[in-house]
Amino acid sequence: MKKGLLTLFIVAFASYFQAQMKSPPRVEQGVSYELAQFRKNTLSGIRYELSLNIPESKSERIKATEILQFTYKKQDEVPLQIDFKEEAESLISVSVNGKAVKPVLENEHIIIESRFLQPGANEIHFTFLAGDAALNRRDGYLYTLFVPDRARTMFPCFDQPNLKANYTLSLTIPEKWNALANGKLKETSIRKGTKTLNFVASDLLPTYLFSFAAGDFKDFTAKIGKEDSKILYRETDSVKIKNSMDSVFTLYRNSLAYYEKWTDIPHPFQKHGMVAVPDFQFGGMEHPGAILFQNSTLFLDKNATQNQLNSRSNLIAHEVAHLWFGDMVTMDWFNDVWMKEVFANFMADKSTGAASDKSVYDLKFLTTHFPAAYSVDRTLGANPIRQTLDNLKNAGMMYGPIIYNKAPIMMRQLELLTGEENFRKGIDEYLKKYAYSNATWPDLIRILDQYTDEDLQSWNKVWVNDPGRPVFDNEVQYKGNMIDQFTILQHPEHGKEHKSWPQEFQIALFYPDRVEKTEVKISGRQQEITALKGKMKPLFILQNSSGIGYGIFGIDKGMLSNFSLVKDPVNRASAYISLYENMLGGTGISPQDLLYFFTAQLQNETSELNLRLIMGYISGIYWEFLPESQRIKESENLENTLWKALQVQTTKNNKKILFDGYQGIFQSKKAYDNLYTIWKSQTAPEGVSLNDEDYTGLALSLSLRNNNNNDLLQEQLARIKNPDRINRFKIIMKAASSDQKTRDDFFKSLSEKQNRTNESAVGAAVGYLHHPLRQQTSISYLPKTLELLQEIQKTGDIFFPDNWLRSAFGNYQDPKALEIVNQFLLNNPDYNKILKNKILQASDNLRRAQKLVK
Repeated sequence: MKKGLLTLFIVAFASYFQAQMKSPPRVEQGVSYELAQFRKNTLSGIRYELSLNIPESKSERIKATEILQFTYKKQDEVPLQIDFKEEAESLISVSVNGKAVKPVLENEHIIIESRFLQPGANEIHFTFLAGDAALNRRDGYLYTLFVPDRARTMFPCFDQPNLKANYTLSLTIPEKWNALANGKLKETSIRKGTKTLNFVASDLLPTYLFSFAAGDFKDFTAKIGKEDSKILYRETDSVKIKNSMDSVFTLYRNSLAYYEKWTDIPHPFQKHGMVAVPDFQFGGMEHPGAILFQNSTLFLDKNATQNQLNSRSNLIAHEVAHLWFGDMVTMDWFNDVWMKEVFANFMADKSTGAASDKSVYDLKFLTTHFPAAYSVDRTLGANPIRQTLDNLKNAGMMYGPIIYNKAPIMMRQLELLTGEENFRKGIDEYLKKYAYSNATWPDLIRILDQYTDEDLQSWNKVWVNDPGRPVFDNEVQYKGNMIDQFTILQHPEHGKEHKSWPQEFQIALFYPDRVEKTEVKISGRQQEITALKGKMKPLFILQNSSGIGYGIFGIDKGMLSNFSLVKDPVNRASAYISLYENMLGGTGISPQDLLYFFTAQLQNETSELNLRLIMGYISGIYWEFLPESQRIKESENLENTLWKALQVQTTKNNKKILFDGYQGIFQSKKAYDNLYTIWKSQTAPEGVSLNDEDYTGLALSLSLRNNNNNDLLQEQLARIKNPDRINRFKIIMKAASSDQKTRDDFFKSLSEKQNRTNESAVGAAVGYLHHPLRQQTSISYLPKTLELLQEIQKTGDIFFPDNWLRSAFGNYQDPKALEIVNQFLLNNPDYNKILKNKILQASDNLRRAQKLVK
């Protein structure tokens, strides 16, 4: 029945689409869905041949030529739209099939009249000045970042994911520079201080995956498989390079081997290659043959924490997974951008988990994905995993914790629902059927539907097409000292719709001498757990003890006084997360009581991931949910507790977590003097390892508590040797300055696009501007922060709007800040829905603070 309904839906959708395509697409900004579908039906065999002359100075324009070849199905007199989001004067000349034509640039599209085109093969030549918007030109280097629709800002193209093409690239660059691209390097020639690198044609790629990097990079070569593979980098710390380079390549090889075995598909592209980018605005980007990575995540010293090591292994595994999921099989339209991300994260978890036992994998999965997913899904601005998209110009707004963190949780539940073997068979069929092509989420569901009797359509609606999460509670009836009836109930956190989330999780009963665990598979709004009938009454019950269930799980208050019985780190992590989520909801425990509970665990919690989790919660509660008077009262006691725990903990990583937590919350003069001595002498506390970046962070923490911090910041600037880190610090130190005019001028400068180009540094700087210790003056920046949001979305990369908002609003509790948000939304009733949701997401804790701060 369900398969027949799905077929009818597909036929109906196809008929609807054909009806919609009777009229030609309008010439409008961006890439509309109608334009994309029209071009998909009329274009094939696309090839780009690009030649770029890149000067050393980032202020000089890049001269370029392009040959665009394609096969065309002519549609009467309908003109062809080629995307190019640049000024008209950047388009110098155009010739179509050997005939020069007048360049016509309208609403971000080059218009080629039908009379110049012919059925079948066509060739268009362009001479132009390349746009800089997505070239990320820095001092001494550049790198392209075209996701999701920014290739059109650099060169004329068909900028949509379902028109894959081959790219032949030629770069003329300063002789001392190095470069890397999707294709293999074919030949190099040197002439008068420049060199020209010609690369072979790339594999079939969508425009957002076409990429190159060029600049004053060093390079390192190692074997991946039988091929010599290169990484470009600018890191100057030789100790980090020596400590990291072998690990980076080993992690890459291990991930590659795992995916080749799991998918039964060899590496799908012609080469491997990596670029480590300073201040990269993403963690990584999966361009085949030229994967970009954040420099600071790749290169670690010998004192790296487990969290840093996990982040590096996860990042590499994630980007390598994309070679199959996203690069080889690509979404048809960016409403399914989450598909490539969910598979990359899900497979990265599998890949890295294969090297550890199940409990380690479960703990990492739980602490990585659940708090991040909840940070959005709990809010009034929560978005579903799969969203609608009318125009690719809006695609960048669709990224966030839901697709990166809720989606892997969903996928794990889907695997449990269908069974691991059936799930793998379905994915195998999907990959092989759509290799080097495009697919949609319904395409995958249709395939998986053949491998299970479960109702995937109903399951898909609540998990994928709807936002939000369930609230779980239980009702227990006892007969004497025995459980007579145990019932689980669930309802949506927001709204009145009656729905339930089918899923599996675990319930644990804790006794003085043992723990009894029961696996639960729930499918409705209310379900009796007959397996618990007849069990002895426990000291307390922990719902979702395995941590794989998704939602808010009620808290048994008996757990707080008997928490020493919770020996399993996964059980503890699940309990910590549930306590925090219940606190935010105003149920079960107050912010102050939870702060006391978490600080009491600091000496006892041995798991590094759990310690980092509760330290983050302590910081959040302290700054966001305690009134200022209470913070001042609690400060010294909290400082002393942290410092004592630092002495008690035995591992260097745990000590480092506590030291970072201490410098994040301190307010007393005693603590300031202690930390200033550590910074000034560059002598870390016993058992704590601090590197140059740690001392930079410490200098910034001290500067927030120093009313005349110019000398301190200047001394720290003089200590930094790496030129890229110097540039970063110069941006951030303006935001951290004790001089209000300096801060005012810095914030005012952010209205100009050119002052926001280093988005990583700017995001960090905005966080310092709006630190709780500076909010009496920084609150005046909030209206302009909201006013700039649409411009930032148009000019920035995909993660920057969310980063911009969270860095600004993340720590406020002042009712005036909420009034600014509410007034802005009231004054803009027709505001972009996705951006409105991001505002609601970023201000959610501010909204909750109005009830929780007492």
